[in-house]
Order: sequence, then structure tokens, then C-alpha cells
Amino acid sequence: MADFNIKSIGVLTSGGDSPGMNTAIRAVVRSCAYYNIKCIGIRKGFEGLINNHMSELDARSVKHIINRGGTMLQTARCQEFITKEGRQKSFENINYNKIDGLIVIGGDGSFKGASVFYKEFGVPFIGVPGTIDNDIFGTDYTIGFDTALNTAVEAIDRIRDTATSHNRVFFVEVMGRDAGFIALNSGIASGAQDILIPETKDSLEAMFQSLEKSEHSGKNSSIIVVAEGEELGNVFELAKETEKKFPDYDVRVSVLGHIQRGGNPSCMDRVIASRLGVSAVEGLLEGKTNVMVGVRSNSTVFTPIEEAIKKHNEIDKELIKIAEILAV
Repeated sequence: MADFNIKSIGVLTSGGDSPGMNTAIRAVVRSCAYYNIKCIGIRKGFEGLINNHMSELDARSVKHIINRGGTMLQTARCQEFITKEGRQKSFENINYNKIDGLIVIGGDGSFKGASVFYKEFGVPFIGVPGTIDNDIFGTDYTIGFDTALNTAVEAIDRIRDTATSHNRVFFVEVMGRDAGFIALNSGIASGAQDILIPETKDSLEAMFQSLEKSEHSGKNSSIIVVAEGEELGNVFELAKETEKKFPDYDVRVSVLGHIQRGGNPSCMDRVIASRLGVSAVEGLLEGKTNVMVGVRSNSTVFTPIEEAIKKHNEIDKELIKIAEILAV
């Protein structure tokens, strides 16, 4: 493999954590060891660049983390990196530590910061998509999405047990501030009566009609899965409106929250994170920069960071139709 004067690579995790970030770190560190490249771990994201919180990692530094959730390097959202002064400090520390390229594991906000940094100071970098929302363009799956999805489905399955026991209507809020991938997929997988996501034009009337239809068909309990970014309102507001419309319903709310971010990464997330970590190191060695590595149609691809930031994965309309058909 060609070496474009890359002798040392820094790796950091930034933004919200997601299951599989540790697996990606492990893949980066061990790929560096394989190619005889020094690897520098940067703690707490861009904050670590500014404050020089860095240390060299070798293959043994990342043992026993492939199955652990979270990130051993920790993560943070750094306001100081938004400033020119903060980025100048980062560049000075990169030079001090003789880092030739960066691998940034995170979401689109992290990629924006890294791209600005590259344009100002010319430090090569490759982004690795780590977010449970699965909304980043340029990859079919982001690191953490599959685990978060399985966590949500398992929780909804348990909620269904109590819903059927008490003839209740449950509103279950899952993560997805700007995207409904978790809600749509977990809703289908758990047999939800209705699924409310930011990408569709939902209405209270349509939701009430769905509940009436389920009642007339003989259902005595229902699950409605709601993405946290649903424009109709949050789950508590929706529950109140439902109680007004159906005073005989026993309506309950469950917010899954950050349990979706935790837990051991699934097999799928471990494999994806491993693939992307290795490919990110190889991409830097091949001279690639200002790109994001992803998996599309089961092949590793590199997408210009501007596209990854500006565009978003679109909800599969076939899945929306499937959800509607199966809710009869």
C-alpha cells in the first residue's frame, strides 16, 4: 500500500456516543499497528486536540473493548473548537505530537468541524459515521444504529406485554430528533399500530382513525411509536389529546431515552465498525482526505464530506407502506 508520508494517525470520537465506537477505535489502532503507523488516541473529541489530551495507543491498548458500548476515548461537544483560536491551538498540538492525519468518528456536526479544520490548516482527515440515527448520507448504516434499533425493539416488546395485560394504549418515544429511522424500523419490527416520524405529514385525525380502526377490528391494546422529532408534538402532548378523544382509554407514555445509546454493540455494528475503521486508515495511506467512509450495497465507499453533511439518507417509502398495511 502506498504511504503518502503518513507516519502517525490521530483518532477521536466526537458528538453523541453510539454502540460500536469502541470497535471502530480498535480497528483504527490495530490497522495502524498492521501498517507500522503510530496511532495517537485523542480524549474527549476536539476538546482533546485543544487541551493536548493525547496518548499513543498500540494493539494491546484496545484489547477487550470490541464488545463494550460507549467510547474509551470519551466524547464531548466542544464549543471552543468552533472558534479560530481553538482550532489554532489544535493545530499547534497536532504539530507538537507529529500527527499526520486524523480519523474522526462521529456525526455530521463533527464532520463539519473537521472539514473547516482541514480547509484552514491542511490536516488530512477521514470521517467515520458513528450515530444511532442512521441519517448520514453516504452509508447504508451508521455505527450504532443496529444496536439502538434492537434495544428499542426489545423495550417495546416488553411494553407490549403490559399493554395487553391491562388493555392500554402506549405511546413510546424513541430517539430521532431529525430522522425517523429508529421509529419506523422498530415500529414495524414490534407490530406498532401507528408510527409517527418527522419525514411524514402526520395528523391527530389520522392517528385517531388508526386507533378507531384497531378498536373496531377487535384489538384491545395498541402501541404507537413516536420519533422524538415528530412535529405533531411530544408523546405527553399526544397522550393528552388521545385521552380527550378517547376518555375510556388507559393511555400511558414511555420514553426510552438514552438506553438506546448504551449496551454492547450488535454483531452487525461490530462488523461495520471494524470495516470502516480499517478502511479509514487505508484511505489516509492512499492519500484520501476530507471524505467520509461508509458502506453502500455491502461495499466500502468514500463520499466527499460536503455531500455527507448537506445530504441526508431518505426514509424508505416502501417501509412506510408496509407499516400501514400491517397495522390493519
